[in-house]
Amino acid sequence: MPIYKYTAKDILGKNLRGTLKAESSSELVTLLFDKQIFVTSVKEINTVSVNNRLTTKELAEFSREMGTMLSAGITLIRALGIIINRDSQPRLKKIFNDLFQSIKSGISFSDSLKGQGAAFPELFISMIYAGEASGNIDKTVLKMAGYYEKESRLNARIKSAMTYPTILAILTVFVVISIFTFIMPNFFTMFENMELPLPTRIVLAISNFTINYWYLLLGLVLFFVTIFTVMMQRSTVRLFIDKTKLRLPKIKVLLRIIYTARFARTMSTLYSSGLPLVSAIIAGQGTIGNRYIAAQFSDILNQVKSGIPLSKAITAVDGFDNKLSSIIMIGEETGQLGDMLNSVADSFDYESEIATQRLVTILEPLMIISMALIIGSIMISVLLPILKMYQNYS
Repeated sequence: MPIYKYTAKDILGKNLRGTLKAESSSELVTLLFDKQIFVTSVKEINTVSVNNRLTTKELAEFSREMGTMLSAGITLIRALGIIINRDSQPRLKKIFNDLFQSIKSGISFSDSLKGQGAAFPELFISMIYAGEASGNIDKTVLKMAGYYEKESRLNARIKSAMTYPTILAILTVFVVISIFTFIMPNFFTMFENMELPLPTRIVLAISNFTINYWYLLLGLVLFFVTIFTVMMQRSTVRLFIDKTKLRLPKIKVLLRIIYTARFARTMSTLYSSGLPLVSAIIAGQGTIGNRYIAAQFSDILNQVKSGIPLSKAITAVDGFDNKLSSIIMIGEETGQLGDMLNSVADSFDYESEIATQRLVTILEPLMIISMALIIGSIMISVLLPILKMYQNYS
């Protein structure tokens, strides 16, 4: 659905401006006219930008501040104004200011959020809509703050786990390139006219190629990066990669726990807020972070719509922890599905922390050993002819 930027006047002649999502410009004019707002100009804009999206951490901070102020009795408009004045990031300030102007013109909070394009996720917008319908907007925003804070901690834990191995991998590449371009050329003259073992000849050939044809190597790297980027835009490729991730030793255990925790947390938040089960499942599907798992949800939705319990339908999903279906079944039987999902999400959050620590414990020595083997193999290939030459002189 396109996003439109508009200027308008209310019945008192006050100038208004804002953004709104609508099927067409004429629909936007009609929507605002029903609110006694008269559009003077309208222009379609493209806001579906990845850079425009609020991060999980930013959503958590926004929800916490907004929820706290709303609970204290501060109006929505005033709370937004405080956040705008406080925020120093131009990107966030623009998003919040557009949101402020839209709400000020008489458009609801949820519709104003929709008008910001990709800035706010559908999950957040759906929850705000439910909060407006129930009259508990402050509690809803605070609940979303808790949701995004836990999601932010989970993301931070994953990034932290991958930081050290990534640094070691980059360092290994840097050291190997340095050896080939700066150290190995010193041995070219020494090894000239010598009968060299195969490992040494291979290392010298790589070094010589790196020095003389570095632009070809750079071109190859750029070529493969471009190919990778293009391929990753294909849904079939991304689906295959997401499926493959669930088959990797050690990593699959952590990923299954993380995906299960995300789904359970989203379902708990939405279902406890009064959203219908089917709507909660659809929203939960979009927050898992794995296309292979999400692709299996069409069958689950059909089964749930036909009257089959969620606990039974979800057993067929490849990618979730087996405990999830058992917990959902208990929640269905006791009538406390939301609480049980929240409990299992907390449990899986704790398990993901332990699994992450275990993975780091395994990855760190593996990366160090790999780095030592690569650099050691290069150095040994250089030392072999030197040792042989020393033996001949002896």
